[in-house]
Amino acid sequence: QVQLVESGGGLVQAGGSLRLSCAASGRTLANYYMAWFRQAPGKEREFVAAIRWTFGSTRYADSVEGRFTISRENAKNTVYLQMNNLKPEDTAVYYCAAKRLAMAINPGAYEYWGQGTQVTVSS
Repeated sequence: QVQLVESGGGLVQAGGSLRLSCAASGRTLANYYMAWFRQAPGKEREFVAAIRWTFGSTRYADSVEGRFTISRENAKNTVYLQMNNLKPEDTAVYYCAAKRLAMAINPGAYEYWGQGTQVTVSS
């Protein structure tokens, strides 16, 4: 079992920045792929970014490429999502997720989920 706890959400003006954190516990993450998803009201959960824990390779959704950066800190077993130049359409609940074997953008492929953290971007 992997437990995931997100933090760092909040209210920010358009053009501002936030950094989300996802603290993982329960297992070594050496064979895991970590990802951030988001879900706005009335919309499906969508892929934002993912990282392979061991090698640090990353993948981003087109909508956030160049504005968001996913990273991990081995010593703290934590994944981060640095979000810059935020837009009102980035408003959503952001979830951290983990899976083994391969990177994926389909939320159904992920085994473990955090409780989510709200990000609200005002115009």
